[in-house]
Amino acid sequence: MQKASTDNQAAAKDIKLLVLDVDGTIAGHSNTISEPVKQAIFAAQARGIKVAIATGRMYCSALRFHQDISSTLPLMAYQGAWIQDPITQKIHRHWVVSREIAYQLLDYFEQPELRSLLSVHFYINDQLYVRELTRETKIYAERSGVIPIPVGDLRQALTNEPTKILALSDDIDVIDKLLGNLRRQYTPAELYMTTSVATFFEATNASVNKGTAVRYLAEELLGLQLANVMAIGDNFNDVEMLEYVGLGVAMGNAPAGVQAIAKWVAPSVEEDGAAVAIKKFLL
Repeated sequence: MQKASTDNQAAAKDIKLLVLDVDGTIAGHSNTISEPVKQAIFAAQARGIKVAIATGRMYCSALRFHQDISSTLPLMAYQGAWIQDPITQKIHRHWVVSREIAYQLLDYFEQPELRSLLSVHFYINDQLYVRELTRETKIYAERSGVIPIPVGDLRQALTNEPTKILALSDDIDVIDKLLGNLRRQYTPAELYMTTSVATFFEATNASVNKGTAVRYLAEELLGLQLANVMAIGDNFNDVEMLEYVGLGVAMGNAPAGVQAIAKWVAPSVEEDGAAVAIKKFLL
């Protein structure tokens, strides 16, 4: 499970910033942070290590996790498209998807063969707009703690540009095919596309990913280098972050492709793997 142990031990002494994903990393089925994980985070903070959240969630949905771990840093939401300091309310970054691409994606999602298979979410100014309240949307909204706004035709919501666009389906194959087709249609310079859960297709501004967000926080705001940063994540939207940092840890519940790029693989979220990783490297 562990690679290059001497390098990891050397790196651990240099860590000044720990960045944590939320779902599948510090929050499992319970949708809360377990006590062992919380205590490990507090112990790292007591040693002078700063802790931040980087998540695909909405800012308003991620805020309670940020508060639960008493983070004093800006919160990186929407894969890093929205970076805001909850203490000062300052928005450090807000990168959006152009209206033109939002219209194009909506046209694509509403093709007759796809329309009934997808629940489409537009995130605009930290609010969730949907065509209708589907079963998938209701489950998502309950877990996220947000109230979706049904508007019928989503084009009506595009008076402002969306921070993120999400299409969800119970059918993983539908999402896989969607991701493959749209990656052929848009280059990485036009749109960032990923999955944070196998049933979620997510699209943001091309400059957005958790790696660029963590780089901004570490280097520009805190004056750190990548060797000073440890990150823990569990899915494909964490890949850029795990590749950027000096010490990238994948969860045991992460897909094989995510585990392969990590320096170390922790136990699963339900086994408090984040706490195990924090104790191993930082305490």
